[in-house]
Amino acid sequence: MILICILGSSTNYGQRPQEPRLLIEGEVMNPQSLSISDLENMSPRTIEAEDSDDVRHRFTGVFLSELLQNAGVTTGSKLQGEYLVKYVLITAADGYEVLFSLPEIDPYFTENKILLAYAMDNARLPDGYGPFRIVVPGEKRHARWIREIRSINIIFSK
Repeated sequence: MILICILGSSTNYGQRPQEPRLLIEGEVMNPQSLSISDLENMSPRTIEAEDSDDVRHRFTGVFLSELLQNAGVTTGSKLQGEYLVKYVLITAADGYEVLFSLPEIDPYFTENKILLAYAMDNARLPDGYGPFRIVVPGEKRHARWIREIRSINIIFSK
């Protein structure tokens, strides 16, 4: 009799690898855990913007304002008084973080169109940039064009 034993194998044959997820949490009514497929089923938007490589690219994703609205963040005409001190903290896989105030994102206050991108030039974001990235057209520096995003946390500073 021959006995074969395989130890330490974590392969699950027949199962698809789990899609990366983006967490939206904190001061929200409806915390979210979103995959690229979830975002593709929302209202995909495409914008053109010049990246830090000085090349114009086509980015596809969902406006950050729409994601926050879906999560139940205070927006629009209700964003006033104490709610104006809420902010959005976006964290990357390596711990890098960037900050936006809610009025910087909300179309009720600004013409800015901040995009949570999952594709660039009709292809998924490459390793080192994706699966999720923020695109902020019009900013002189790309310091807040955070990539490899893992979470978006809404924080009430009071």
